[in-house]
Amino acid sequence: MTSRTLNFLSAAKVQAIPEAGRYSDGGKLFLYVDATRRNWIFRHTWRGGRKELGLGSARSLSLAKARKKAAEYRAMLTEGKNPRLERGRGTETLTFGDFADAFIDTMSAGWKNSKHIAQWRMTLTVYAAPLRELFLHEIDTDDVLGVLKPIWNKIPETADRLRGRIENVLDAAKAKGLRKGENPARWRGHLDQLLPRPRKVQQGHHAALPFEDIPDFISQLRGRHALAARAIAFVTLTAVRTGGAHEGWPGTSCAA
Repeated sequence: MTSRTLNFLSAAKVQAIPEAGRYSDGGKLFLYVDATRRNWIFRHTWRGGRKELGLGSARSLSLAKARKKAAEYRAMLTEGKNPRLERGRGTETLTFGDFADAFIDTMSAGWKNSKHIAQWRMTLTVYAAPLRELFLHEIDTDDVLGVLKPIWNKIPETADRLRGRIENVLDAAKAKGLRKGENPARWRGHLDQLLPRPRKVQQGHHAALPFEDIPDFISQLRGRHALAARAIAFVTLTAVRTGGAHEGWPGTSCAA
């Protein structure tokens, strides 16, 4: 990128911009202005996704220093490196993914249900994938919302469990001194102000077959030779519980 596309802003303009909005300086460097903040953001693409990396407040970080940081991150991208990961190198930090895996390994010793362990691993690997490469101390509310919002209304029960698991992992990280401040995945007094209350999944019964349709239904079942069809007819005609039918079913030689 040539210098002609850079340096759209000036130090005076940074301090004087009156309206909220996003202002480009070129070279992936942006100034975000709202009612209370003026922040520098490095916007870039990583693995096909749009990413934003906070550089600091314009009140404490000058335009010249923001440009220098942006230039360093552009160089990292040119070398095929992720700026968000690279800026944490050399410090005593762990990524969310590494810590979450270790957390599950430790806590699963007290979990007797193997399905429960598998669900933890799946949700924190698949649904929380955007968090896995982030350093623990960098994860903020926007990062958590970015994971939850796409599934919050589609699969509410899973989304709510995922939120709780992220909260558990970040609480453990704080207990180990790897994070400071409030937990961005906390529900009460935090995310409950940003997301609607999770919908409860209704575990209702299937609709009953109308009484007048039962003869035709039984006739159709008798016309099938599959064991499942015979079992359904047996349960329908005898009112035996499905568990009892499964345990006492004599085999394929028994007709419904």
